[in-house]
Amino acid sequence: MSNDTNVDDPPEDAPTGPDEDQPERQGERSPLEDDGDRGTDVDDPTDEFEPASDEDDEIETVEDLGSTVEVDPGVEVDEEIAEDDLLGGLKIDSTEDIEVPDRLVDQVIGQDEARDIIIKAAKQRRHVMMIGSPGTGKSMLAKAMSQLLPKEDLQDVLVYHNPDDGNEPKVRTVPAGKGEQIIDAHKEEARKRNQMRSILMWIIIAVVIGYAILSAASPLLGILAAGIIWLIFRYTSRGTDAMVPNMIVNNGDQRVAPFEDATGAHAGALLGDVRHDPFQSGGMETPSHDRVEPGAIHKSNKGVLFVDEINTLDIRTQQKLMTAIQEGEFAITGQSERSSGAMVQTEPVPCDFIMVAAGNLDAMENMHPALRNRIKGYGYEVYMDDTIEDTPEMRRKYARFVAQEVERDGRLPHFTDDAVEELILEAKRRSGRKNHLTLHFRSLGGLVRVAGDIARAEDRDYTTREDVLQAKQRSRSIEQQLADDYIERRKDYELQVTENGVEGRVNGLAVMGEDSGIMLPVMAEIAPAQGGGQVIATGKLQEMAEESVQNVSAIIKKFSDVDLSEKDIHIQFVQAGQQGVDGDSASITVATAVISALENIPVDQSIAMTGSLSVRGDVLPVGGVTHKIEAAAKAGCDKVIIPKANEQDVMIEEEYEEMVEIIPCSNISEVLDVALMGEPKKDSLVDRLKSITGTAFDQSTVGSASGSNPSPQ
Repeated sequence: MSNDTNVDDPPEDAPTGPDEDQPERQGERSPLEDDGDRGTDVDDPTDEFEPASDEDDEIETVEDLGSTVEVDPGVEVDEEIAEDDLLGGLKIDSTEDIEVPDRLVDQVIGQDEARDIIIKAAKQRRHVMMIGSPGTGKSMLAKAMSQLLPKEDLQDVLVYHNPDDGNEPKVRTVPAGKGEQIIDAHKEEARKRNQMRSILMWIIIAVVIGYAILSAASPLLGILAAGIIWLIFRYTSRGTDAMVPNMIVNNGDQRVAPFEDATGAHAGALLGDVRHDPFQSGGMETPSHDRVEPGAIHKSNKGVLFVDEINTLDIRTQQKLMTAIQEGEFAITGQSERSSGAMVQTEPVPCDFIMVAAGNLDAMENMHPALRNRIKGYGYEVYMDDTIEDTPEMRRKYARFVAQEVERDGRLPHFTDDAVEELILEAKRRSGRKNHLTLHFRSLGGLVRVAGDIARAEDRDYTTREDVLQAKQRSRSIEQQLADDYIERRKDYELQVTENGVEGRVNGLAVMGEDSGIMLPVMAEIAPAQGGGQVIATGKLQEMAEESVQNVSAIIKKFSDVDLSEKDIHIQFVQAGQQGVDGDSASITVATAVISALENIPVDQSIAMTGSLSVRGDVLPVGGVTHKIEAAAKAGCDKVIIPKANEQDVMIEEEYEEMVEIIPCSNISEVLDVALMGEPKKDSLVDRLKSITGTAFDQSTVGSASGSNPSPQ
């Protein structure tokens, strides 16, 4: 790169370098180019956007960012009812009354720790890696960071032809906005030069043709000579056009620090590339500097480079990205070895960016250790929350979220207060935890858009609660639609039994995806062993499910009077599907089925159940209880047994509340007492089981477990 500028220092302060270090050009240097080098009083389009003072834009704490919900004058917040009000005491008729902040960082809801880190990283220009579930605000925080960066002198980057080595173009940086002026000056200079050459060419052609006619020579010979002269001038004029530089980074219209989303970018798009030239000789070739293409790392110079799913980048690209982070500059070369661009390599191009990497938990597995170390050593790592505590202030922010989505879309009618209340109820339900709200705003925003589309299709001025309820049905996930279809088909073929009692058969419950439940029957049968007795489970069980079966066998061996060494216990997960069964939430289902088969006691088929089981018989919490209960209600069950620790996590829809009775249990003996039929044999079995099983967790321990957020099983 030319010595007249430096990547780390503003171009205005850089002294003009020696002539031999500058790209050689035909003719004299244009005044505009001299101004660009010296950083004199050429107008910079970005000057008028300088802030009045640094203190005005300085953000001290996370509490300064979107901590309050602004409403139109006259709209009140009733603090007396805020605790119990779904809108947090917000007195509004619709989302029209809610003011939406201008800055992205003020629109971020929840993720206080991540937002605080973004603020600190923006002030100190630190790298950040954000890990968490999709749709929790990673990309929004990255965009917000570009608005928080301190005001810096942005730069245009120009690439010049190198007369000494055409395959090593020279690179030069100038203040933002001056690149276009320099290129216009070069084009004007080239135009004038070509115009003079054209005039000279036609004069010579006219003289040659005139001489051929006047000297009685062959006119054809004169025309041939004129054609040769035209070709010579045309061929040599290409050298003049090659002197016009190529501006690969143009920040003339940039008002804030640049933001580049390089998610899924291939090596050329991320690191820069040089286009292939099919005409590499004979005067038809394109100058190498005109074929240089910038990468996202160069476009994000002085700004933010965001790469989601960082683990999808191949190792070589991650290594080069690590070099760019360390050096602050990176030369551009052709990325394909079969391309003529592979022979071209520019001088180092500035890429002083802030790296914001993101991904799910598995992103860290395939991420280059050195790249992660570089980010961690010079920045922060943060895990994105999935839920946040339900408070009046947070409910008011969720109402503002609906207003933000309406304004961002620009075509949706505003939501009435009862429609917003229904959306907040859905946020509580999707959290899977009592007194919490989900932070998966992408899926929640999808529900907002579907509801708004329904209201817009009917040409209404506002989106109502009925539209939201209808949108919840229309916006069901693929897994939920499949689960509902399975339930209906099993009813047609009488695969679901919800009446009377059956020995060794229990209606278990499972989840599909993240937001859908399904009833999964489990059957058990006891058969004489041909060799040593064993437990045989079928249904394509995954590792965790197999371990849960082994835990259940410990309880069975402890209480049963039957010599299991002479018996084989067969356990079948009926119609588990190709994906099989994973997790341990069917533990109490398996235990109940096996005990029923051993003791010849029928199980009430109007009952469904879910819960994990310890080797001592304690029923442990599982995930997805809300979706499982709703699946049981759809299937026609009257009662659902769940772990007592999950009682606070139940947030089923109103339509299902009258359909099923929810029975929390803390021990396997309680489960059997509810699920088994036949009073004399059942009572004897339950009393015997109570006498030999202990409770591993006292009530305080169970209470602490219930405050956790178990993964859906």
